[in-house]
Amino acid sequence: MQKSPTFHRPAIVDAPTRRKALVALTAISLLRLTTANAMAAEDQLARTIADIAKGRAIGQGRVRLELPTLAENGNSVAMTVSVDSPMTATDHVKTIHIVSEKNPIADVVVVHLGPRAGRAVVKSNIRLADTQQVVALAIMSDGSIWSGSASVIVALAACIDGG
Repeated sequence: MQKSPTFHRPAIVDAPTRRKALVALTAISLLRLTTANAMAAEDQLARTIADIAKGRAIGQGRVRLELPTLAENGNSVAMTVSVDSPMTATDHVKTIHIVSEKNPIADVVVVHLGPRAGRAVVKSNIRLADTQQVVALAIMSDGSIWSGSASVIVALAACIDGG
């Protein structure tokens, strides 16, 4: 008696479809865009700080920037900046800049002070576009620049309209 031939069904290969190709291309594009946006934000922060510093060295310390670690709403984030300075006629804070990494306008706050201010402390609320690093720069009367920074996670972003 002769056996009937057995046929083996070939394995079904998941052939690429147009839809899968589009999904893959979209994912790659979004990854590049996200990376490009992160690099652009870092470049914007660095450019803004360089514009403020005008070639001067920036020292770390003397400036304390307080922001919440987690902000539920980026429309109003409490901020306190304090600078270690005697605030005398010969040694005082002239200007404090608050610079954000991802806001449409990087130089968020500029405060001008003088020796009559008594203390170099500024409290305010700021708008933050997204989770980011915020830097405070203090320009002293002798021309030196000091900085402090803080990172904040923003749950609900603000500043998305470009203003």
